[in-house]
Amino acid sequence: MSAWFDSLVAWIGAHPVAAGVVIFLIAFCDAVIILGAIVPALPMLFAIGVLIGLGEISGPYAIACAAAGALLGDASSYWIGHRWGPQLRATWPFSKYPQLLDRAEVLFRRNEIKGIFIARYVGPVRPFVPAIAGMARMPLRRYVPTSVVAAISWAVLFLAPGWLFGEAYEAVAAVADRLALVVGALLAAIALAWAVVLYSYRWFASHADALLARALRWTRDHPRLGRYAAALISPNRPESASLILLAACLLAIGIAWFTLLATMLARGEPLALDLRIHDAMYALRNPLADRLMAALASIGDPVVLALPVALSTLWLLWRRRWMAAAHWLAALAFGLVLTAALEAAIDMPRPPTALSGFGFPSVGLTMTTITFGFFAVLIARELPGRQRVWPYLVSGAVVAVLGFARLYLGAHWLTDLVGGMLLGIAWLLALGIAYRRHVARSFWMRPLALLFYGAFLAAAAWHAPRAVDPLLERFAPLPPPANIDLATWWQDGWAELPWQRNEADASHRWPLDVQVAGPLAPLESQLAARGWITQPQADWRDTLLLLDDDTPALEQKVLPATLGASAEALLMRRELDDGRILVLRLWRAPRQPRDGTPLWIGTVQTLTHLRPFDFFGLWSPDADTDGAYARLREDLEGLEQREDPHPASGEPVLRLQLPRVPVSAP
Repeated sequence: MSAWFDSLVAWIGAHPVAAGVVIFLIAFCDAVIILGAIVPALPMLFAIGVLIGLGEISGPYAIACAAAGALLGDASSYWIGHRWGPQLRATWPFSKYPQLLDRAEVLFRRNEIKGIFIARYVGPVRPFVPAIAGMARMPLRRYVPTSVVAAISWAVLFLAPGWLFGEAYEAVAAVADRLALVVGALLAAIALAWAVVLYSYRWFASHADALLARALRWTRDHPRLGRYAAALISPNRPESASLILLAACLLAIGIAWFTLLATMLARGEPLALDLRIHDAMYALRNPLADRLMAALASIGDPVVLALPVALSTLWLLWRRRWMAAAHWLAALAFGLVLTAALEAAIDMPRPPTALSGFGFPSVGLTMTTITFGFFAVLIARELPGRQRVWPYLVSGAVVAVLGFARLYLGAHWLTDLVGGMLLGIAWLLALGIAYRRHVARSFWMRPLALLFYGAFLAAAAWHAPRAVDPLLERFAPLPPPANIDLATWWQDGWAELPWQRNEADASHRWPLDVQVAGPLAPLESQLAARGWITQPQADWRDTLLLLDDDTPALEQKVLPATLGASAEALLMRRELDDGRILVLRLWRAPRQPRDGTPLWIGTVQTLTHLRPFDFFGLWSPDADTDGAYARLREDLEGLEQREDPHPASGEPVLRLQLPRVPVSAP
């Protein structure tokens, strides 16, 4: 946990009553009209829930404070609406943004009781429905009971996710913290793409008429150039508003693309942001996330995109939509040629883990953007009103998933992905303008949409499992340098190796108290004779089995852990009489001997099986490892070994020098 979070926890522990006041104020401000639209209550309540789960705040006390704040905040909004009534619409900001109250009024008018209850869970209308109830002079005998129930249930439900997370944090974070961070970052990327697409579309849609009027005035003021623009935005064409939106987006994206390209060419090297994000992603590498991200990174492969494109093109030809099919093929063909030409012409240094064929801009991301983006342009015009945005939302989500997965694997710099995305958007907007300009016929888009998205999902489901292992081989973590002598390591060079895991959370910095030189087969044979078994690395199937409460604890696998970006090369476990297990984890050492002898570094732990909330099972490390270290050393008697205290920690470190030829177990 970061320093500020530690300080916050310490402050709350010393001031439990004051913490309740903070919770009350958060819930109160979230419910007050206007102020509630600004206060980010959801993340704050999640953080408070985490503190409850960690035992820093009393759960019932926090729920009571949050419910009281929500109830009084709703009462304040009700009083404001009751006091000013319809005059409230004439005051700022409602006079300028009447939709703030309109949406709340629609919800309230449908059913007063249900409206108040539902609004408590819907952020955009939460602080406004009580004001509408006050403006409508809703009797207090009907309003208060509903508001009380809604406030209490809201406090429980909005604190519950963080509460559950906090309860399970200590058990899960020790072995799955990186996986949780990767999944959380992926969800954040999807949410960001979703929000950008949604709010950009809504903004342009709400300003379409103003943009069209300005464009028409410009055509009248500039008759020579304006006659070309007038051909696109004629007032007699029903598609003029859509065309001006596409043209405005094209102008903005074009400027952004050329700005990025000029920056990249001027520097001739990755940006500082590229390096920082690459290092951050590299630090999050772990086996479970690796396989997930490799599967997601494959959804932009040609074999996945080819099936939906081919079937959609055949459907368009069968329905005699010649112009749509022509623009569809032109978008893909020219986009591929343009992207490949730019990638060949612009020679930018690649990330250390990227092989040939990956450069600026990203061909895979560009083609995925064009494929999904132009298909959205193709079918969105056939949808009514606000539903037109959903194909663009799907496109943004797919592109965000693909870009994040490739960024995680180290296939591209961030600017490669942004450049590919901007190039794809610019080209599909140009094609979209041309298509909308020449095509006025409508068609039944539902069969085409089902065909395209269904074929994409089927192709991705078939291809992803087959692409995971080849992708992971191509983007494997960098091998450690061979810059140490074996004899030097045996004497005192071992002290130059890390003595603990480099994790942000101090509780996860397990001591690295075992170092091994040589092939691991003799070590496995020795420990197998003492009752140890080698566990294959847990995969996603094994992870999902943790949810099965019928699976005995000893049959559940230990989740993998990483050292740097590398997974364990060996994980062995031994059952203890008290139901716990011993675990030996070995990773390839960050420095290797020059003579080619493999060098390993690891830790021995005692694990206890936990079931947070009786929801899933998990083997979690105990804090005390002295007993585990002593048992391991006893089981390794007979092998060449030495033990010395590490100069940095003072804790003993066991060193083993194994024979190059496997030995039989004693």
